[in-house]
Amino acid sequence: MTSHLPPELPIDPSTEQITAFGSAPAAAVIAECLRVQREVPARSTAARIFGRSPLSDESRPWYVGALGELDVARRLEMLGPDWTVLHAVPIGTRGSDIDHVIVGSAGVFTINTKFHEDAKVWVGSRRLLVNGQRKDHLRNARYEADRVRRLLTTATGEDLPVSGLVVIVGAKEITVREQPADVRVLRATDLVRWLRRQKRRLEPEQIEKIAAIMSRRDTWTAAAAPPDNRPEFIALQREVVAAKGVRMLWAAGALLAVIGVAAPWAFDFSARVLGG
Repeated sequence: MTSHLPPELPIDPSTEQITAFGSAPAAAVIAECLRVQREVPARSTAARIFGRSPLSDESRPWYVGALGELDVARRLEMLGPDWTVLHAVPIGTRGSDIDHVIVGSAGVFTINTKFHEDAKVWVGSRRLLVNGQRKDHLRNARYEADRVRRLLTTATGEDLPVSGLVVIVGAKEITVREQPADVRVLRATDLVRWLRRQKRRLEPEQIEKIAAIMSRRDTWTAAAAPPDNRPEFIALQREVVAAKGVRMLWAAGALLAVIGVAAPWAFDFSARVLGG
């Protein structure tokens, strides 16, 4: 089966986009991934030889969630300087964050990134199903957009429209029967193109004002910024990728062994039949 996992390539901290108030892409989910991962015992020599993943069942969801947010962050960089893009936006006092908040000529958008590797996603006007299971993605995106709208309205003194997006990474299939009225569901590969095609809703002076307000930490939270743990996450990525490579080598070796055993038998069988 083809994997739709985002590329597990090391992140260069010197080039990766950082928000105006200091949160790196996926900062919150990376921090949680590493917190859980630090409790996982080191792999034994045998586990390393056979390519067992260093991730535990508990840390893997955070790990792939981080890869999903990083994938979307890389795509958002293609929007260019006309857009202000914030990542891992901490909001409130309870440790919540919004994956991405952006503003451009088409308006203000919150992005809820969801990673569903090789899944079948079905979208209706009131429901979103992943492999037949109902998810709360629409409700959460709606709540985030409304929360940001209220914050920005308070800060600017204007009632600003904010649109919620659910961006799906890694799905095998997405069937949209009907888009919800107040939330848009998009495949990650379609995100930038869709944003560029939206009609202008804000004038340049409005964008500048909103971007300046968005870039102030006190607009969002009084809590400290999540730590930038990308170097530690890069090291974990390298371990995961290396372990996957080892497993692939073992699988290839096993396949060659099977072929090596089967080939003489098949040759002998063919000779007997033909010589019949």
